[in-house]
Amino acid sequence: MSVKVENLKKVFGEQIAVNSISFEVEKGEIVGFLGPNGAGKSTTMKMITGYLPANDGDAWVCGKKVSDNLIETHKRVGYLPESNPLYYDMYVREYLQFLAGVHQLGTNTDKRIDEVIEMTGLQLEVKKKIGSLSKGYKQRVGIAQAIIHNPDVLILDEPTSGLDPNQIVDIRELIKQFGRKKTVILSTHIMQEVEAMCDRVIIINQGNIVANDKLHNLTSQYPNSNLEDIFRMLTKNLVVN
Repeated sequence: MSVKVENLKKVFGEQIAVNSISFEVEKGEIVGFLGPNGAGKSTTMKMITGYLPANDGDAWVCGKKVSDNLIETHKRVGYLPESNPLYYDMYVREYLQFLAGVHQLGTNTDKRIDEVIEMTGLQLEVKKKIGSLSKGYKQRVGIAQAIIHNPDVLILDEPTSGLDPNQIVDIRELIKQFGRKKTVILSTHIMQEVEAMCDRVIIINQGNIVANDKLHNLTSQYPNSNLEDIFRMLTKNLVVN
């Protein structure tokens, strides 16, 4: 598997943010990681990427334990956090060149930057400072930084936030293309995005996984209900696996 989570737990003070959850994601899967605000989605993503240590349990990326291989994990994973931290005083191309240097792309740098700029639709924005961009284009820059090093695993927290309908279609297609050969875990509150892109759905509520199944299996279990209805039913009351 590309990503494995086993009994992963995170506690902040007396609050259990993630309660000993386990799941696996295979190469070539696009998995929607869903849950209400505060359910533990972002915390789980941060632990998988190695940016936040777990209190208990482990995560593996491409067969390597994250806690023991942080540098290797960062090489294998592309990560777009919900906050999308960017260097606003840098120009778009300058920022991508900086990241290419961090990932040591070497002689492939210029070619890869051009590819990523085209993939994310940033052609007309490359000479602008990131701080001057609209929210939608800042989000595109965030996605560009996540894929600049051609990672094996892509973890996206609210990837279409701030995008207009046309931009959403473009980024949706980009994610689907990436997911054909790679592994994608994405969090979103837009159920139509999940239905359009995802093979499987994991739903977390109050730190516990309450659903983990193929999308078509999940909808067949709840006849005459769409994914939004199912989500509301499963997250209305806490169900512990």
